[in-house]
Amino acid sequence: MIPTPASRLAGHALVEALLAQGVDTAFGVPGESFLAVLDGFYEHRERIRFIACRHEGGAAFMAEAQGKLTGRPGICFVTRGPGATNASIGLHTAYQDSTPMILFVGQVGTDFRDREAFQEVDYRAMFGPSTGGFAKWVAEVDRPERLPEYVARAFHVALQGRPGPVVLALPEDMLMQRTDAPVLPRVEPAQAWPTPGALRRIREMLLAARRPLAIVGGGGWTPAACQALQRFAEDWQLPVGCAFRFQDLFDNAHPLYAGDVGIGIDPRLAQRIREADLILAVGPRLGEMTTSGYTLIEAPRPRQQLIHIHAGAEELGRVYAADVLVQASMACAAPALASLAAPSSLPWTDWVAGVRADRQANRVSTPPPGPLDLAEVVKTMQRVLREQGRADAVLTNGAGNYSGWLHRFYEYPGLAAGQRTQLAPTAGAMGYGVPAAVAASLLQPGRTVINIAGDGDFLMTGQELATAMGYRKASSGPFIVLVVDNGTYGTIRMHQEREFPGRVSGSDLFNPDFTQLAQAYGAQAARIDRTEDFEPAFRAALARHTPTLLHLKLDAEVLTSRTTLSALRAAASSART
Repeated sequence: MIPTPASRLAGHALVEALLAQGVDTAFGVPGESFLAVLDGFYEHRERIRFIACRHEGGAAFMAEAQGKLTGRPGICFVTRGPGATNASIGLHTAYQDSTPMILFVGQVGTDFRDREAFQEVDYRAMFGPSTGGFAKWVAEVDRPERLPEYVARAFHVALQGRPGPVVLALPEDMLMQRTDAPVLPRVEPAQAWPTPGALRRIREMLLAARRPLAIVGGGGWTPAACQALQRFAEDWQLPVGCAFRFQDLFDNAHPLYAGDVGIGIDPRLAQRIREADLILAVGPRLGEMTTSGYTLIEAPRPRQQLIHIHAGAEELGRVYAADVLVQASMACAAPALASLAAPSSLPWTDWVAGVRADRQANRVSTPPPGPLDLAEVVKTMQRVLREQGRADAVLTNGAGNYSGWLHRFYEYPGLAAGQRTQLAPTAGAMGYGVPAAVAASLLQPGRTVINIAGDGDFLMTGQELATAMGYRKASSGPFIVLVVDNGTYGTIRMHQEREFPGRVSGSDLFNPDFTQLAQAYGAQAARIDRTEDFEPAFRAALARHTPTLLHLKLDAEVLTSRTTLSALRAAASSART
C-alpha cells in the first residue's frame, strides 16, 4: 500500500508520479509555465534528472528515442505555445513509429483560459487524438489531486495496444497548488494473446503455402519476443524481412534474414514479396514506405494471402482486407507463433535459398564516382565495431538518401540479443539522428553511439551537440557523428531529377565547415575525402572519450546507393522523349 504523502506542490507530485513509473531521465526545454515541476526535479535530483536541451524538437526526438530504447514512455517537458509547436515533430514521429511517449506541456493559468492569453493553445484541437493525428490521447489536468490519476492513465494509453504518444497539458497555477494525493503504482500494459482458433488457421495456411515470407515491425517488441520470433522462423525455415526502419527486430546476419522492406528496397526482394503466396505480417502497419506505395502488397485486397497480426484493433482492416486478422501484443504473438509445431519437411527450401542468395547479392556494391565510397565506409565501420567487441553499438539516423547505405550494407544485430541497435524515424523526420544519439549516450552511457547524418539533416538539430557535451560523464562511451555532405537535399534532388530532369530549384545547400563547427562545441573533428582515410579516423574516434565529428565529403554525383545523379537524369530525360 502506498503511504499518503504530506502536502506538497503539484509540480513535485508530478515528479514523484514519474519516479513511481520508473522514470529516471526526462528531456525538455525549461519554461516559466512549469517552474514547479523544475523545482520538483531539483527536490528529487538524486533519483531523476532533467536534461535541458537546445530546442524543443531535439528534446522531443530524445524522448522518442528513449521510448524506443527502453520500451517505456519517453518523457518530454516543453512550455506552452512555441514550445509545444516545436515539439510536435517528435510527437508525430512517435505516433507514426508506434513509440510510447508522453509530452507534458506547460499551459496558461486556468483563470486566463480561452482569452488567447500569452502563448495559449488549445492542445486538444492541436494534437487531438485520431488515427491520423499526433497523439493517442490529449488531456488537460485542472485539479492537482487528479494529477497522479492522469499520469498513470497516460502511461497506460501510451503502452497499451499500438504504443504511441500522449499529451498532458499542465496549467501553471494548478502546478503551484498543494496536494496530498498519493502517486499510483507502476503501470504495466495489458497484454492480448492470439486465440487458439487464429493460431490453428495460421498453421493451416503455413502448411498450404509454397512461397511464404514474414515481415516484422511496429512497436511493443521485447528481447524475449524477438527470441521467440527467431525460434518460430527457424522452426519453419521462414524468410523474414523487416519493415521500414525496424531492421533491428531480426538479426541481419541470420541466414533467414530477407532484407529491409522499405525505401530503396532491393528490387529482387520486392519481386519476392510480389511472388509470395503468403505474407505473415507480425507487428507492422504495412504503411506506404514498407509496401512501396501499396504496390508490393496491394490495397485494399492483396494478391497474396495475408495474415496481419497487430496490437491495435483500430489498425486491423483499416487498409488491408487480410485473410486472417489477429489482435495481439508482440510480447504474446511471438511466443504463440513459436508454439506452432512445424512439419518434418517443408516444400519451400529452394525459395529460402533464393531469398538468401538475393540478400547476399544486394550487399555487393559498385564503385561510385569520386574518391569516397560510402558502401565501403559502412562495411568498414561494421568490421571495426565487430573487431573491437562493439557490435551492440547504437546507430542513429534521420531522413535522407544517405540512410540507404545503412539500410543496405549495415547488418543490425537483432533485439533478441538484448538491446535496440537502430534508432531511426519511420516518419521520415529530418534532424532525428543527433538528438537520438544524445539520448542513447545519456540513457546507456557505456555503449558506443554513432549518428550518421546528411548535411541538411545535421543542420536541423546539430546544436544538440552542446547537450551531448554538457552532460557527458567519465563513464560515457564513444560518441561519433558522421556527416555525409554532398551539398544538396539529396532526396528532394532525386525526385526533382526524376520528375523535372535538369531543373534544380531549392535543393542546393550552402554548408559551413562542419569540422570547425564541431570544434566550436568542444568536439574533435576531421574531414574525410577518400575511402582509405576513413578507417584510421574512425578507429581514433572510438579510442577517445571526447565526441568526434567526421565530415565525409561526397561527390554530388553520388545520389543513392543504387544510382548516380547523371544516370537518373538521363533515364528521366529519355522517358520524356
